[in-house]
Amino acid sequence: MQFNLCREQTFGRIRSCSFMKKLYHYQESDITLLFEKLEQNPGNHRLLYQLPTGGGKTVIFSEIAGRFIKKYNKKVIVLTHRVELCRQTSAVLSMTAISNKIINSAVKKISRKDGYGCYVAMVETLKNRINEGLINVDDVGLVIVDEAHHNSFHKLLGKFKNAAVIGVTATPFSSDINLPMRKNYNELVVGAEIGSLIEQGFLAKPSTWRYDVELNTLKTGLHGDFTVSTSDELYTSQAMLDLLVHAYEAHAKNKKTLIFNNGIFTSRKVEEVFSALGYPIKHLDNKTSATERAEILKWLKKTKGAILTSVSILTTGFDEPSIQTVILNRATTSLTLYHQMIGRASRRLPQKKTFSIIDLGNNTDRFGEWSAPVDWKHVFENPEAYHEMLTSKTSYEAHQMPSDMRSKFPNSREISFDVQAAHQAAVESGQKANIVIRDSIRQHALMCVDNSATVLEALELTEELTKEIDWRIKQYGKCLGRVTKNYTDWLREDYHARLEKLVQKIMSRRAVLKTAV
Repeated sequence: MQFNLCREQTFGRIRSCSFMKKLYHYQESDITLLFEKLEQNPGNHRLLYQLPTGGGKTVIFSEIAGRFIKKYNKKVIVLTHRVELCRQTSAVLSMTAISNKIINSAVKKISRKDGYGCYVAMVETLKNRINEGLINVDDVGLVIVDEAHHNSFHKLLGKFKNAAVIGVTATPFSSDINLPMRKNYNELVVGAEIGSLIEQGFLAKPSTWRYDVELNTLKTGLHGDFTVSTSDELYTSQAMLDLLVHAYEAHAKNKKTLIFNNGIFTSRKVEEVFSALGYPIKHLDNKTSATERAEILKWLKKTKGAILTSVSILTTGFDEPSIQTVILNRATTSLTLYHQMIGRASRRLPQKKTFSIIDLGNNTDRFGEWSAPVDWKHVFENPEAYHEMLTSKTSYEAHQMPSDMRSKFPNSREISFDVQAAHQAAVESGQKANIVIRDSIRQHALMCVDNSATVLEALELTEELTKEIDWRIKQYGKCLGRVTKNYTDWLREDYHARLEKLVQKIMSRRAVLKTAV
């Protein structure tokens, strides 16, 4: 309500543009809603806007900037976290006929009468220019924060005390539990869901191929994600390289493919292996020069069946709609990174209605299907609970069956069991919690039976599962809340007894069936 309608005079030249894309209905609807929120709240109100990767966030906030300048006669600043994003944002703003200027290290002076209605800048650069007195923050009516989940923006927002803020992100969740997004934004506005955009034909439909990978050797670093060193050690092992080639040849052969890795050493090794097999592949990382990067991306665009293996460079600010497959050749604890990696292939084209996801890091198990609905408002309002859920899943994976034990169950495709997820599902469906233990015992019994020729061999395999059973019992106890040690001790004994009984029962049934045949 603090915003008043202005005179016809505007900053820059806002005019219709014949080459502008027409806004989709969901984009127009969200823009209208965001403006209503601004008008209904104080001038320094902070909105966080969520829209999936590929939904057109840059187009939307560029349109918002243009309408804001025209309506309120106030300047707009767009904050980004990378140089490439500054250039791309400026280009889109120009396409929508918004006179704008990039504030970079070369800009030493800004005239109050420069005529620009919009500035595009990175955090540190803008902070320095404000401190040097080159920018009058009182002239700014709106700050738009691209990729708002990055924590680096927060320290600068306080300088614009009279400006509204619209943060834009696909994942309104901070990986740093000490800096929740609700601390810096008053409310969340949720855009269209991925599933809805797929159904309406705006995004391509994914097919996901998941491989059960043992991640017990991975360690997490200071920032909570898996370290590069332990990832390199795992993903450059012959077993994982063989799995990567197998997965590619089974589901992505001759398709334009992006392979995401956690370390440069891994990516270089992937390039070496695929090159030796005769596949067209190139490597790209954040140390690649701008010239070479441009050449590689041009090669990717024009080369049929091209494979690009990369590290830390193509998750944002990269748009190549012809990508048909993404391979997650890494594990991550970052929800944002998970969505960004997959989103690189989600662009829809007339001749491309689907794309493939190959997951070699159990990421789908950790975060859920990429296209599955997420209650973002719950995540925004309860980040601690969501962070705990992700942490518990990572902790669970750290206790997966060791590879030497796994080798004793070669005929079993599925050997993991998420106790917490099973318990949550039971609670939500109104079932008793103890069905979790029942289902866990059934899975272990089948693992023992499927890998044995006799009852004695199957019973011997149950002993191999002792540590795994202890872990599942511990997780089950956490789900129930405070339980006594006496109860968990009894539960462990009962688990083993029921497991042995069920193994004998299944083996007996199979013996009868064989005799009958």
